[in-house]
Amino acid sequence: MATEQYDYIIVGAGSAGCALALRLSREASRKVLLLEAGGADRNPMIHIPLGFAFLMKNPAVNWCYETDPEQHLANRRIAWPRGKVLGGTSSINGMIYVRGQREDYDGWADGGCDGWDFDSVLPYFRRAEHKAEGGSELHGTGGPLWVEEVAAADKMLPADMFVQAAMETGLPFNADFNGPQQEGVGFYQLNTRKGRRQSVSRTYLALCRSRPNLTLVTGAQVQRVLVEDGRAVGVEYKTRQRKQEQTHRVRSHREVLLCGGVINSPQLLELSGIGNSERLDALNIRVVQDLPGVGENLQDHLTVNVIQGLHGVRTFYEESRPLALAANIAKYLASGRGLLAHPASQVGAFFRTSEAQDRPDAQIHFTPAAGEPDTNGVMKTRPGTTATVCHLRPTSRGSVHIRSGLPEMAPAIIARYLDTEHDRQAIIAAVRKVREIFAAATFDGYRDREYQPGERVQTDAGILACVAEIAESVYHPVGTCKMGSDPLAVVDARLRVRGIDGLRVVDASVMPTIVSGNTNAPTIMIAEKAADMILQDAGVLTHVPTALSKEFAS
Repeated sequence: MATEQYDYIIVGAGSAGCALALRLSREASRKVLLLEAGGADRNPMIHIPLGFAFLMKNPAVNWCYETDPEQHLANRRIAWPRGKVLGGTSSINGMIYVRGQREDYDGWADGGCDGWDFDSVLPYFRRAEHKAEGGSELHGTGGPLWVEEVAAADKMLPADMFVQAAMETGLPFNADFNGPQQEGVGFYQLNTRKGRRQSVSRTYLALCRSRPNLTLVTGAQVQRVLVEDGRAVGVEYKTRQRKQEQTHRVRSHREVLLCGGVINSPQLLELSGIGNSERLDALNIRVVQDLPGVGENLQDHLTVNVIQGLHGVRTFYEESRPLALAANIAKYLASGRGLLAHPASQVGAFFRTSEAQDRPDAQIHFTPAAGEPDTNGVMKTRPGTTATVCHLRPTSRGSVHIRSGLPEMAPAIIARYLDTEHDRQAIIAAVRKVREIFAAATFDGYRDREYQPGERVQTDAGILACVAEIAESVYHPVGTCKMGSDPLAVVDARLRVRGIDGLRVVDASVMPTIVSGNTNAPTIMIAEKAADMILQDAGVLTHVPTALSKEFAS
């Protein structure tokens, strides 16, 4: 078992890992290893935007995690798809670019995470971004990540109708959810280009994978971090070739960087003896560092699909009939447009669930596609639309912990959705707002039955009971290696694991509180900022960007 030497070892080639790989391998003198448990992103469904629907349960590119039975969701196990492929979850997500609200980041800083206020992280959002329509004080150009508006040719009539209906209920039109303020209704910005997904594999990794100082290994299942005398000095990982399993040990001169995400990063810490000492002792894992916060502080956005039948207007149902589908395939192959270029959602809305809220605390993803559950609960496609709505800042907290010392065993995920009365009241109000939008005059003459929750469900108790039966994750889990200075903090404000030198966590698990929106863009921002902190601490970077420039965008 040969031991190879690197300056930096990055575990996980997802949104954070690929961004780190680009930045840290910029200088030829730095030797970087990027390890990914999954394989290459060759599946064509990854690159066709509408193909994301075929990836949610595909174990070839997806860890296919699920929670333990959730007490407040009728003891159901909730699916948690996470990317197991180059690009990580950015290769299977809905391609929606949302940063969150200024107050999210200012709240991190107020909570003890110095340097993470919005004004401090904005340069990294801008550095990461190439806004196709041009830059501004809030948007960057020249960055690796392509961001574009929904093309007029791809907008379907029900989407415009939903925007108009939401405005009739009092929501303002918002042309940029990543602009000065988030509240309102409008069209999302997307990580697509010419009808193709723009994952971090196709953007960040594509820019650096040919560098001779970057080594990329796929099919590499990391078993543990190697710690000697309180310092992370490398990792142990396994690969399988021709049905033969091989164990490898690699060492780092400088740092080991965990980018496995909200599930795999705390899992790997615990497997390495870093976590709650009582929990590790019970599993016969030698304690390297007692950190009780590892795996705690889990937060996620719970979403509810309100499905409204429509007639007299074309939706996915009509566009996916055999002849129409053939025409859409031909259109996509010729121009990258049409049904197949559709992301998870084109239209969104951010609103307040009560007058007590001083900023939006709910989000809608709207799609002109619908299904109606049959007697067995199986969804059958129908003419109509779906507006799925989530509560953005839940107060419920869950956990992710290993069940044993076996790396191949999936950890226990307990989200504890709707564990507080605050969260329960917010989701009821959010569902009512969606129904108000579908009841607006714009849909008069087109409105059919409400397939879900259904017209019989009207009381708060009835809505909550229905939520328990149908709610799902919107796939935004964060927080299990939280950043901060309190007793449950796992990393400090420079993302260094407390008590272990040479080890950082760089992914969505470090978020102390969940952001108000989708999490891919913030995760990339975290990696961009982390790269500068890593290079600063190594003494090779003396300043950080305050604005986008060629020096930092390359």
